[in-house]
Amino acid sequence: MRAAARRWGHPVEDWLDLSTGINPRGWPVPPLPPQAWTRLPEADDGLEAAAAAYYGSDALLPLPGSQAAIQSLPALWGEGTGREQARVGVLHPGYNEHARAWSASGHAVQPVEPEAGAIEAVLDALDVLVLIHPNNPTGTRFEPAQLREWHARLARRGGWLVVDEAFVDSEPQLSLVPEGPRDGLVVLRSLGKFFGLAGARVGFVFAPEALRRALSARLGPWSVPGPSRQVAAGALADHGWQSARRMQLAGEGERLAALLRAHGLAPDGGTALFQWVRSERAEQIQDRLARAAILVRRFDEPASLRFGLPGDEAGWQRLKTALSELSDD
Repeated sequence: MRAAARRWGHPVEDWLDLSTGINPRGWPVPPLPPQAWTRLPEADDGLEAAAAAYYGSDALLPLPGSQAAIQSLPALWGEGTGREQARVGVLHPGYNEHARAWSASGHAVQPVEPEAGAIEAVLDALDVLVLIHPNNPTGTRFEPAQLREWHARLARRGGWLVVDEAFVDSEPQLSLVPEGPRDGLVVLRSLGKFFGLAGARVGFVFAPEALRRALSARLGPWSVPGPSRQVAAGALADHGWQSARRMQLAGEGERLAALLRAHGLAPDGGTALFQWVRSERAEQIQDRLARAAILVRRFDEPASLRFGLPGDEAGWQRLKTALSELSDD
């Protein structure tokens, strides 16, 4: 956002930021007790219990955001087995940090189109398959039965299926967390998107115990701050807010898709939190919207844009006006 403010000349406070895919009306954080700031984080503070109840599994490890696992898992591949370099399939387009982390650890990364047929064509040549589910930015979804079958094929050869479920909270029936723990199945969850708590930096890995122990040792003690643990525990236990917000987001996602279609930008995919539009004019569209202080995320391959949700009615009207001016041109 600050880079955009410098580039296009609008003060930070003037922007409508649609670039993140984060719930713009996240869980309402209450005031925290003073001791949250003065005590070291404690493992028996209720976070693990709240997470196990919400996600449907206690085979978990809290993380300082799922990014911590994304960066650490490649270094743990083959630990104790003598296997070093892995052949890793990563969805493309997808969240770039996965491919970057595996490549940085010396593994051979192969981009894979986010389609079942493309995955089938390469699966038996892979050691690790990394999926973002639903995929970011395309919104591609796979049936849980298909994911279970892919995991079984990889696990028979000692391979891994890594599933990043950062955007699955709006469609919890798609999650593989209740399937675990299973050898070779690693599932990442985050409170950043659906709960709108990206700044708290809280996530979880669901995996077999040995892998969780190795990851915990790598991260060290007190990896999730005490205030973040308290906020996360409260959000995960607030089932009323979760149900209501899930319904609201479904409607807001449909509203965004309809607004884009009405202005000649029919989405090619998306979730309740974002819509993805392929366009050869992606760079020009991003620039025109930025001149109106509206920031969207642009991708180069394929040329496309990701639109997040406005957080209030004024934001919706700003986006509608900017899209109208764009379509007039």
